[in-house]
Amino acid sequence: MNTPPRTISSTELYLRLLRYVAPHKHVLIVALLGAVVVALTEPALPAIMKPLFDGVFVDRDAAIIRWMPLIIIGLFVVRGIAEYTASYCMAWVGNRLVMDLRTRMFARLLELPTPYYDEQASGNLISKLTYDVTQVTAAATSVLTVIFKDSLALIGLLGWMLWLNWKLTLLTLVMTPLIVVIVRLISIRLRNTSRSVQDAMGEVTQVIQETIEGQKVVKLYGGQAYEASRFDVQTNRVRRFMMKQAAAAATSVPFVQLVAACALAGMVYLATQESGTGAITVGGFVSFMTAMLMLTAPLKRITSVNEPLQRGLAAAESVFALIDQAGEPDPGTVEIERARGEIRFENVSVRYDGASQPALDGVTLTIAPGETVALVGASGAGKTTMANLVPCFYRPTSGRVMLDGHDLATLKLASLRANIALVSQDVVLFNDTVAANIAYGSMNGASEAQITAAADAAHATEFIRQMPQGFATLVGENGVKLSGGQRQRLAIARALLKNAPVLVLDEATSALDSESERHVQAALEVLMQGRSTLVIAHRLSTVEKAHRIVVLDQGRIAEVGTHRELLDRGGIYTKLYRIQFAQHDKAH
Repeated sequence: MNTPPRTISSTELYLRLLRYVAPHKHVLIVALLGAVVVALTEPALPAIMKPLFDGVFVDRDAAIIRWMPLIIIGLFVVRGIAEYTASYCMAWVGNRLVMDLRTRMFARLLELPTPYYDEQASGNLISKLTYDVTQVTAAATSVLTVIFKDSLALIGLLGWMLWLNWKLTLLTLVMTPLIVVIVRLISIRLRNTSRSVQDAMGEVTQVIQETIEGQKVVKLYGGQAYEASRFDVQTNRVRRFMMKQAAAAATSVPFVQLVAACALAGMVYLATQESGTGAITVGGFVSFMTAMLMLTAPLKRITSVNEPLQRGLAAAESVFALIDQAGEPDPGTVEIERARGEIRFENVSVRYDGASQPALDGVTLTIAPGETVALVGASGAGKTTMANLVPCFYRPTSGRVMLDGHDLATLKLASLRANIALVSQDVVLFNDTVAANIAYGSMNGASEAQITAAADAAHATEFIRQMPQGFATLVGENGVKLSGGQRQRLAIARALLKNAPVLVLDEATSALDSESERHVQAALEVLMQGRSTLVIAHRLSTVEKAHRIVVLDQGRIAEVGTHRELLDRGGIYTKLYRIQFAQHDKAH
């Protein structure tokens, strides 16, 4: 179940974002100090205009003439050093923030329960980690710098203007309420379009991922035009939302500048009137006009900062929505060492969200230590659901599953799963070496001899030795460089190396040719000795030697017995068996 999203105010969202910046506050403080120095140099430039014009051009003061060029150079040297320091430190904090958030998001992905992945498109999740998180950077760093630096610059410039002529300066404050209203209206528009861009980017990522993973199907069935059309539709959606965002952002600055220009025009008129009466000197007039013109740059940056701020806050909503997802429940408190392997289903029922019928309905079954039990039945009968309950990928809706007399709900997940090995029909390999794929996860400390022994038992050593670097060969994404049978044998080698007392085989030999299947079946028979094994099989020929065969029908146990007993009974198993062998005979 997904955690329902909670409405978060912009202030709360921003403060939470800043908490991720807090561990790097020392670098942030250096950046802000640099920004303060830059801000202080803003009013310094118009301030030196007054003595420059009055002292040089009116009074012809020799000292001012001699020192003023050095003062100007010194002012810009200090400003340049401070600006470089602020920019570099903010970039460091921003990149570190992205890394920290990505690390936190990825850690949450590793903790999320299997049902969450059933409901989420993988492309959307990838987009959150690759696109959304980068949008957060500006909101937490550069936006902070601009607001901090330019607010100080505005205060400094206005302070100097007030000192020069308070009447003219008060005129600039008339535009403030109107600017606030404009910025507020555009903020709402920017936040909404930013959310739409993020959703659309998730869809683009999904199309790309599906096309890459299914490239053989696309080529074989002539799906290039269809996939190109899908991609065009989604990228065009992104473009449209980006243009709406650009339109909203572009609207902000002209409106604010128009209001500022009206105030500026009024101040110019009044300043010229006062200069005519001698109330203000030439230097004072030039200084006032310089400060007034310099106001427009920080004012423009502050109003423009609204776009990255709203985009960052919308991205932060997406990022925190993932981080706030409840992880896989692990209420267990009991840890067990190596289990004996007794598995018991006690009146277990499972109903998936939105399903009209239960996947399992009142199933009771005991698997003795070392016993091999095969689950057979038509598609949708509940075989995979039963297998998924053993490692707690899913939880029973009612009833309970036991291991050695312990309710699985009372066992710590790590302790439980350390006792289970899984070989699925959907083999998962990582873009790493053959050896790393066999000795994966908790087994990565296995010796070369142990890895080789597991590969030998899985009949995989022969094809591994023929590879360019042997066990050090990279297998490609999901083992793309290997055949289906080779991938399956590596997965079996991984299970052999784990040497767990409970084994789940979900069509473990489905991808093997007849010769490989014969070898692997022999290896599996050795592996299953002394281990509790749950075998899911569609090909009934693979389960004839099971100690017991359980026939499932619409989520219920319909028949239980050995291969010979079930054939003699003439029930569901017999019908399935005859259908498969009739199809086999036709194929040959």
